[in-house]
Amino acid sequence: MDIIVVEGIHDESKIKSVFPDAYCIITNGREIKKQTIEYLQKLSENNNIIVFTDPDSPGEKIRGIIDSSVKNCKHAFLRKKDCISANKKKVGIEHASKEAIKEALNNVYTMTSQQTITMKELFELGLNGLTNSSNMRAMIADYLNIGKPNCKSFLKRVNSLGLAKKDIEEIICKIR
Repeated sequence: MDIIVVEGIHDESKIKSVFPDAYCIITNGREIKKQTIEYLQKLSENNNIIVFTDPDSPGEKIRGIIDSSVKNCKHAFLRKKDCISANKKKVGIEHASKEAIKEALNNVYTMTSQQTITMKELFELGLNGLTNSSNMRAMIADYLNIGKPNCKSFLKRVNSLGLAKKDIEEIICKIR
């Protein structure tokens, strides 16, 4: 069974409006209780854990905590532009369209430690160490739909996708 980890009850409601039989675990924000992590660890023994958090700083923090604590979890991502509230003041799963939710949950990633690109190569590509590096990483991350990670998380995510330096160069050419 797939278990979807979300931040709040409104996120769960949104997912259930798309997938009525979905089983969700709510973290109640970035202060994840030890019991919740232990429960996820136990559930991961026989189930797929899909981390589906908001594309913002707290969401990334939660994703990192779960990813480092729960083995073999998978990740679903929403583009920030796809989940902005009507008043444009909030970002979150609860504000996403049903189509965006479906796309994200039908395209989950498993993070691996396989290294197909290095930090040095990111530097060579201008994706680390320059004033516009963050913007370039954000555009590539948006193209790949892998959230908006910092440099270290970006490296981990492109490696988990098995992308090499030439693949990133091709993406850079496409988005320019």
